[in-house]
Order: sequence, then structure tokens, then C-alpha cells
Amino acid sequence: MAPFLEEAHRLGWILLKALLRFTFMFINNCVAIPSYCLYLLVLQPLRIMDSQTFWYIEGVMYRWLLAMVASWGWCAGYTVTEWGDDVRPISEDEAMVIVNHQATGDVCTLMMCLQDKGTVVRKMMWLMDHVFKYTNFGVVSLIHGDFFIRQGKAHRDKQLIYLKAHLDKYYYSRDRKWIVLFPEGGFLRKRRETSQSFAKKNDLPYLTHVTLPRLGATQVILKNLGPQQENGTLGTDGGPPGQSAAKPKGLQWVVDVTIAYPNAKPMDIQTWIFGYRPPTVTHVHYRTYAIKDVPVETEALADWLYQRFVEKEELLAHFYQTGAFPPPKGQKEAVSREMTLNPVWLCAVQSFAFVSGYMWYNILQHIYCWFFSVLWKEDCGKHSRHAGKRSGTFFRSKRGRSAWAALCRHRFPLGKDEGGGQF
Repeated sequence: MAPFLEEAHRLGWILLKALLRFTFMFINNCVAIPSYCLYLLVLQPLRIMDSQTFWYIEGVMYRWLLAMVASWGWCAGYTVTEWGDDVRPISEDEAMVIVNHQATGDVCTLMMCLQDKGTVVRKMMWLMDHVFKYTNFGVVSLIHGDFFIRQGKAHRDKQLIYLKAHLDKYYYSRDRKWIVLFPEGGFLRKRRETSQSFAKKNDLPYLTHVTLPRLGATQVILKNLGPQQENGTLGTDGGPPGQSAAKPKGLQWVVDVTIAYPNAKPMDIQTWIFGYRPPTVTHVHYRTYAIKDVPVETEALADWLYQRFVEKEELLAHFYQTGAFPPPKGQKEAVSREMTLNPVWLCAVQSFAFVSGYMWYNILQHIYCWFFSVLWKEDCGKHSRHAGKRSGTFFRSKRGRSAWAALCRHRFPLGKDEGGGQF
């Protein structure tokens, strides 16, 4: 009986905690996202006069929104340990980030672990599945300039054309630095069988912990953001010959990110919201490549990208066996770094969101009351003028004069008014 009661108590606490967390996050979304949109709506004149300052402010608020998502996991004990190259020294350079994709929690993990990487979050652009457009965060991503891509052969060619146009229109005009994409094109559990079947037919690497990457979006990004040289590679400066120093340098790095979950159990967005999983450490491995070492010709780039995912397979296999990533070549021991968030800063961001929500609620309430009071007054005035016009016409008619005379006789039966005069 005692074990049953203990289990019931544990489940009850999990349900209560999940309900409280969901309520908080629902309110958090209701105040933060509309506030973000309303601030940017009010700042539209600034966008016309000084677009650079406008997008700076938008980027700061965008980072705060992502920090709120990170805080949901942080409060539940979901933390990140980092391995491999330290990417903070290149956080101000332009980079393409390629990430393995296991579940929706991958996005939340990146939102957390990139918070302490300088201006990366403020100046980043995401490539994500079009389904995310219809989530609560979709409107924020649309405003920020992220790209939503549709999967499938029927849409592939058009989507690459749309991606090129999107990069030309938004990437440099909004001062973006890092662009994040998931080359696998879907979650591991959904694409593994298809990927393995394709690998067998085409004599390609057979992968278990990742899937074979797709080439299209990666090649479009490299060709558009890092100019091609005669030898089929990308230049170190990124810009075309003769470009002035004031203009963007273009892509300078490819950051290869590998996300690993304990026991190969990926974390989804529901876990971040409800917090029903015990505190968990997610492990993130970084490896950086100079852009000059990356080919852009189709076959060479395909081989290079396949090799990156073969390396991811080896990294993940080692992690699932030992609980740690292997050390870099030439080193005997791998060094990990615990990623931390400042709880005071997180509280300040959340407080700003709730204060902003309260402020905008009051402003919109006053605008609503003022608007409908004006409408009500105008409506009353129209009715009053219309009634006066109708009454004047009535009393000038023969029927109206007869009715007035009858009313007066009833009011003054003696034929005299109240002053005693003759009617």
C-alpha cells in the first residue's frame, strides 16, 4: 500500500507542476508575443528613418523572447554541457550552422546554448519547417525574417528559389550574421528508414544516429552568402573582389553542431512546457570549419556534407557508449564546459514582458473605450438630428397643427394659458 501511495503522490505532483507550468507559459506567451508585435508596430516610423536602429531593437527583443523559452527548460533543470571548439571568439563573424535534428527540443536547446554567444541570437536567421509558421512563435519568426521551408519533392525546386530570394532581400538588409539550418530535412525517427534505404541503393554511408543530409538549402546559402572562387571553393573574405571594407564580409565559418541526449532519448517541446522529465543534461558538440575549406560544386559539396554527418554518427555512437564525446584529434582527453544562464537576467526579462503586457493592455483598453465612445456620440447625434428634423416636418403639416391644437385644449381646458391669457 505504501509504494502505491508514494507513486500516486509522485504522479499527483507531476500533474500539478505540469498544470502550473502550462498556465505560466500560456500567460507568458499572451503578454510577451503581443508586446513584441506592438512595440515594433509603434516603431515603424523609426524603421523608415533609421532601419539599422530599428532592427537592432527588434533583435534585442527577439533575443529576450528566446531567453524566455530557454528559461522554461532552465527552471525545470534542463541544462546544456558544451564540447569541442569554443565558438564564442567567432560570434561576431558570419557563419552557417548545420545541426542534426532529432526532435522539436533541438530548437529549444539551441535557443538556450546560444544565449551567451555574443550577438549571435540577436543576428541569427533560422531555416525551419513551414509547420512552425502556425505555432505561437510563428508570427515572431515571420517578423524577424526567418525562412519557413516546405518539405517534399513537389516543393523542393520552388523552395530553393524562394530561399535565394529571401536571402537576397532580408539577410544583409537586417544585419544577419549566423544562419541555422537542419540539413537532414526532418526528425531522425521519421527519416531514418528512408535514409538507410537510399544509402543502400546508392552505396552511401549507412547511418543510425543521424540521416543523410540534403544538399539544396546548404548549396543555396553557400552560393549566395559566400562567393565562389575559380577553384570551386569559397574565399576567405566572403565578398566579391573589390568590395569595400564597410560592406559585409560574407560567410567566414561553417559551425557543425551535434546535439546528443542521454540514452538517445530526445527531448520535445512538450517536455520543455510541462517539465515532466527529471532534470536532464543535453550535450552539444561544436566543430568549426573555415569557409575556404568548404567546396560549393555539387558533387564535392555533397561528399563534404556526407562526411560531416558520418563524423556526427561517430560522435553520437561514442557518446551513447561512454556518456561523453571523444577528444579532438591529437588530444587525450575531451574537455566539457557547462553552459550557464544568469537567473537575475532571466527574471528581469520575464518582468519586462509582464510589465509590457500590463502596459499594452491598459493602452489598448483606453483606445477601445475612446473609439467606441466617439462612435456612440456620433450615433446619438445622428439620431437626435434625425428626430428633430422629423418632428419639425410633422408640426408644420396640417395633421401636426391639429394634433398640437388638441394637445393644447387638453392641457388648457379653459381656453387660457397658465398666465391667464386668451388662447
